[in-house]
Amino acid sequence: MRKVLFFLSFFQIFFLQAQEYVHQVLILNEGYYDYTAQQIVEPVTVGTYNPDTELYTEVITIDSARFASDIIIDDNFFYVAADNKILKYDLDTYTLLAQQIVQGARHLVINNDKLFVSRGDYDPNTFGPVLFNSYLQVYDKQTLSFIQEFDTLSGPKWSTQNMVIGGDSLYIAINNAFAFGNEQGMIGVLDLNNMSYVNEIDLGTDGKNPDNMMIDGGKIYTVNNKDWSGMSISEHDVSASTTITTNMALVSTGCGTSCLRGGKVTYQISGDTDLYEWDGTVSNAVGVSNNFYDLAIDKVNNYLYASSTDFFSYGEIHIYDQDNILLGTFPCGISPGSIVFDKRMVAGIEDIALYENDSNQLYDLLGRSVTSSKALQEGMIYIKNNKKFLFVK
Repeated sequence: MRKVLFFLSFFQIFFLQAQEYVHQVLILNEGYYDYTAQQIVEPVTVGTYNPDTELYTEVITIDSARFASDIIIDDNFFYVAADNKILKYDLDTYTLLAQQIVQGARHLVINNDKLFVSRGDYDPNTFGPVLFNSYLQVYDKQTLSFIQEFDTLSGPKWSTQNMVIGGDSLYIAINNAFAFGNEQGMIGVLDLNNMSYVNEIDLGTDGKNPDNMMIDGGKIYTVNNKDWSGMSISEHDVSASTTITTNMALVSTGCGTSCLRGGKVTYQISGDTDLYEWDGTVSNAVGVSNNFYDLAIDKVNNYLYASSTDFFSYGEIHIYDQDNILLGTFPCGISPGSIVFDKRMVAGIEDIALYENDSNQLYDLLGRSVTSSKALQEGMIYIKNNKKFLFVK
């Protein structure tokens, strides 16, 4: 009969398990640029929100940027697309590590060591688009050095917006949004294995001007502003190569306020204070009332983060749980247009019992066999069955 080495009421050994948590939430505040006076009134900033302390702190100011359009996190770094440049920062110290001039930088996505940048810009002098030789460029994510570009003969012919990765393909929303009256509605497809631009998916007449794009398994969704007189949602099934575009409203979404939440497209139309969700067939109000700018999902806790602003004097973030109950609101910078989550792993604990003469021997971290409870030291980690345990009295 095996003798219990110690009882859980007096001694415990805990199995260390990795658990995901949100370390911080980064908010990209686009600031306020007066195009008439051609003056930066409120600069672009990046702030961090600590979900544990519920404190918000601005950590970066990008003085030279008229606006900003995207922020992404990759490994221990985050990247910002701000006006005519892309910037790389340390995720813990917020130190600027690299920057690169990229005229018309819009959105960013990373695959392996490559940073993809979509492009498009508005010319306040001609009231039309800035014309580029390339609307899709590639940079080294470590140094931000230029790798290659896809010109208008070998890549998208018009301005591009959001990008998502599915399998071995990069999908690029093509909208030509700055050419009023000549909006486009396509999804470009880039083969990531051979880096070739292989296809364009036509979203149809009602799928023009995709402003946001999301992917969920084998389906890609775009929220479209059409010719700014209405709003639609396109659903593309990758495996079936089919696309269905559904008209949703006679008003646009403005800045594409939308996200994927629980397998449904959550969105808001311009000037409205209701938030809606679409399940592919029916659209319903979810019971959240405010005028939002950006929507983002904390997938760890299943929270909705929604920003609001008047674009010149204030910015706020509202946090809702899965039942759409408001959990809290905190102030941030002007025009909070992008919200991303810094997710990390922490060791959790699980109780186990340990027995004398167990065939699965216990070892310390130096590989030495532990045969007696007297040799166990509180706070030390031991190994059993190739798993680590923390000893606590």
